[in-house]
Amino acid sequence: MTVSSEELEELEEMLEVPLAELRPALEAVLMVADQPLDHLTLATAVGYPPERVRQELAALSAEYDEQGRGFDLRNVAGGWRFYTRDALAPVVERFVTDGQQTRLTQAALETLAVVAYKQPVSRARVSAIRGVNVDGVMRTLVTRGLVEEAGHDLETHATLYRTTGYFLERIGITALSDLPELAPFLPEMADLEDLDHPEVLEEAAPAEPVAEVDLEEA
Repeated sequence: MTVSSEELEELEEMLEVPLAELRPALEAVLMVADQPLDHLTLATAVGYPPERVRQELAALSAEYDEQGRGFDLRNVAGGWRFYTRDALAPVVERFVTDGQQTRLTQAALETLAVVAYKQPVSRARVSAIRGVNVDGVMRTLVTRGLVEEAGHDLETHATLYRTTGYFLERIGITALSDLPELAPFLPEMADLEDLDHPEVLEEAAPAEPVAEVDLEEA
């Protein structure tokens, strides 16, 4: 991403008052990002000069690597994002494989319902509808083959999600048009236009543990 010196100066003038301490602010935003974020986008989000943000990202990445954390911070495709450390792939694989044998929780079923009725939809909008952070639940649904990526929003560039053919198979219908008429009880997308931002997820409380519910042993 190429930025002129004038644009860079203008951006730095906008960031005179940081919102929070830099390092934890960067970690908070990166934690909810569903795609790599360049240092200019992160600078706008956390309220610090782009060059300082770029340096801090590199320092964080080196620190995580030195500490041997279970995750690392990589600069991929022109942006920064958290990834599971390659050396721990067997652990993640075991977790994912074991997860295939468990039942869906109530939280997962509720999230799946929102995706089914509002697809294609971003994780931020699902979080806004449910009132909780759904990152972990969405990953579970994708892993179970019930939800898949469906491109990106043209305005926000957020990843969109939709249900899969396997989802239709598991609930015993042939098309989404066979779903019960529940959509009118969900908020309209027009009411959520301003909710595809990290602040939505930061304000959303973590989902509370709930009893597991069977979905035909999906």
